[in-house]
Amino acid sequence: MNELRGAGVVLRPSGPGDVTALAAIRSTPEVRTRWRGGDDMAAEVASDLADPATHCLTVLHHDRIVGMIQWYAEEEPDYRHAGIDLFLDPSVHGEGLGTDAVRTLARHLVDDVGHHRLVIDPAADNVAAIRCYEKAGFRPVGVMRQYERDADGSWHDGLLMDLLASELVR
Repeated sequence: MNELRGAGVVLRPSGPGDVTALAAIRSTPEVRTRWRGGDDMAAEVASDLADPATHCLTVLHHDRIVGMIQWYAEEEPDYRHAGIDLFLDPSVHGEGLGTDAVRTLARHLVDDVGHHRLVIDPAADNVAAIRCYEKAGFRPVGVMRQYERDADGSWHDGLLMDLLASELVR
């Protein structure tokens, strides 16, 4: 796969040349709150890109790096599905680029890779992300209680959402 084109975004495989821009986005307070990270964000992003189990795609809008969307696959035949996660530069929040990126990747995972089901798991209090995913066709499945640890050590709930191939909003 070279690149995927959405209505306003282009998704292409992330590479070493993207690390600086992606680390800067991950370092913004809005993104760091959800994605966290240590003192060396560039090393963390580089590590994400090197993970063979995760497919990282850089999100471009008007040829500018505005974020990253990633996916993984559960290949056990009886449970086969793909999972998605993303972050975007806060400067483009609210412009529909997240929904466009999710929809574009979902189309690829359903049409080209052959997945019949996709999952995503935002924090249960991340209203903007949940709304974004719903616009692409994801539906809430249930709350995963005390699902993820916050930077302060406390636990917060996650919302499991899924999308069946027939529900994808194209």
